Amino acid sequence: MNSAAISLCMNVRDEEEVLERCLSSIAHIVDEIIIVDSGSTDRTKEIAKKYTDKIYDFEWKGDFSEARNFSFSKATKEYIMWLDADDVVPEKSQKQILEFKKNLATYKMDVVVMEYQYSYNAEGNPILTQYRNNIVRRACNFKWKGLVHAKLDYSDTEEFITNIVIHHKKNKLHTDRTLKTYESLIEQGKNLSVEDLFYYANECISHKQYKEAKEWYQKYLNENTSNDECNIYAYGQLADCHTYFNELDQAILCCLHTFKINSPRAEICCKLAYIYYLKKEIEQTISWFKIATATDFPTKSTFIKPHYYTWFPHIQLCTCYLSQGNYNEAKKHNDIAATYIPNNSYVKGNETLLEELKIKIEQRNAEK
Repeated sequence: MNSAAISLCMNVRDEEEVLERCLSSIAHIVDEIIIVDSGSTDRTKEIAKKYTDKIYDFEWKGDFSEARNFSFSKATKEYIMWLDADDVVPEKSQKQILEFKKNLATYKMDVVVMEYQYSYNAEGNPILTQYRNNIVRRACNFKWKGLVHAKLDYSDTEEFITNIVIHHKKNKLHTDRTLKTYESLIEQGKNLSVEDLFYYANECISHKQYKEAKEWYQKYLNENTSNDECNIYAYGQLADCHTYFNELDQAILCCLHTFKINSPRAEICCKLAYIYYLKKEIEQTISWFKIATATDFPTKSTFIKPHYYTWFPHIQLCTCYLSQGNYNEAKKHNDIAATYIPNNSYVKGNETLLEELKIKIEQRNAEK
């Protein structure tokens, strides 16, 4: 069976620290590598030459979509795969993609979605996951849109969702470059697209500009009528902004609004639990953490925080029950959390508190 041919398209600039790591994980899988450099002053192009002679210079004009579309225009194979320089294709995924190329040739899929893990805890477990359209059929001529956070526009096209994982291993420190770019565009009087409203709000909240984030999330939600998954995320972020300002009732309403969009998400249930904890309503807190433990992991969501579907609510329930002196329930939930993160400091700390509570209970019983 013949495999489909894939062009890898990458846009880079000053990526000497990570580019070889990325290319070495994917070069043997793809059939063509396109590198578009927008002004590197380090060894980026020298490293790229080890893997391809198709390296193009591109004059940077502050438009990420223009740069992405240029790289796509240079592809010649049936399918296009795109990665960022600080992405890595793990060994298991390499084997999956090689096998999957046969299905591409057979079924002519237009959009292939992969699991993109881009934030990790101290143990290396993913704490934030996004599903991205990493492979598309070139004949569809999909275009990138968005000045800053470019997004591939393939509306009304069916996706094929895989369990193939891409790791995002960011080395560079988070800067305010993107935030400043948006602020400059606004000062110039340029109208932000719906997608850019969303991403600018995200930049605001990541820089702890909660007042501005509230404003821009609300603008985004007022204008966006189609992307349910991003709306769920935006309402959750807006709830965090209200929580920061102690506007707890408004935060609750934001969380509850997501249930009108789709089935409950564990991330939202845990937010509600925390809000009720701040309101000192422990039974409500426990109820929402319990609901989180019973929430199914979504088969597809724009942003997923896996720990909310596994150990996190159980750790919180253990804490709640410890505060009530309920040893059995506290131990039950800490034991469940331990099945996911056995050596985590939260689990070990709770084990110490549980032992102390057990001794106190035994002492009280002995005194009766």
